[in-house]
Amino acid sequence: MNTHRKTIQLILATFISVAGLVLIGAGFVVPPVGSIDASVLTAFGEILTFAGALFGMDYHYKNK
Repeated sequence: MNTHRKTIQLILATFISVAGLVLIGAGFVVPPVGSIDASVLTAFGEILTFAGALFGMDYHYKNK
């Protein structure tokens, strides 16, 4: 695996994890204005956080 691809994977894993955490927080803060329910934001945030964690673990163990 080349260095450029590893860097992209690490940046993407970090971005996905942060986006998931932001959506989890938004699910608790955003009032229900009728468009997106808080449970949808929370569930999608959890999925993104999990995907980012898996991506990050894959990066970690490939570079050991």
